[in-house]
Amino acid sequence: MPLKAIETERLYQQVARQIADLIRSGEWKVGERLPPERDLSVTLGVSRPTVREAMVALELAQLVEVRSGAGIYIRDSSSSIVASLQNGIDTGPSPFDLIAARRVIEGEIAAIAASQITKPELNGIADAIRKMETDIEAGQQEISSHEDGDLMFHVRLAEATRNTVLASLVEPLWEGMRKPMFAAISRRVSLPDNARRAAKEHWAIHANLTQGDAEGARAAMHAHLDTVRRMLLKD
Repeated sequence: MPLKAIETERLYQQVARQIADLIRSGEWKVGERLPPERDLSVTLGVSRPTVREAMVALELAQLVEVRSGAGIYIRDSSSSIVASLQNGIDTGPSPFDLIAARRVIEGEIAAIAASQITKPELNGIADAIRKMETDIEAGQQEISSHEDGDLMFHVRLAEATRNTVLASLVEPLWEGMRKPMFAAISRRVSLPDNARRAAKEHWAIHANLTQGDAEGARAAMHAHLDTVRRMLLKD
């Protein structure tokens, strides 16, 4: 008997498939509103971020419709859509796992960079923030671009550690943010609309770098990514 690859499934995929099964069985009808995310998280015994991700996965599969301020409604229960869920949903890594990983890695990157950053490196990071601001005002900020000012800020900060391994970690983390899951959840909470706040938080990190304050730089990076996490959970 030949060996078969072991399939791994993210938690949000399991939750989405369970809800899809209930829809298919008639537990919820087309047009019916699903229970609130907080209630589902208690019933399923998972975190609210996991439920949020499952709802986005179901939305991407066109099984549910998210109505701003009104809730989440069953859109379809066709066998073809449910079958796609049964075959596995892979719309990218968990956005909340991504932010948690970035918090750990980029917090330390900021602290290390603050202890040794040079004036030219500070200027390069400041230029990246200014480009981000210019892109925001022009309405052309796009994380899918390698020339995105936001990405440039984080890459240049990592490069200031002069640790090639740390510098190589940042862009792969951003690749996950370019996947359908992160893009969809960002649109749902209007994350791009909060780009100006992100730019201000980048300047706060830059201020701590300028002062050579490692603890302050770490705390400022953590605060920045904590803001992103809160926004991803916004109703």
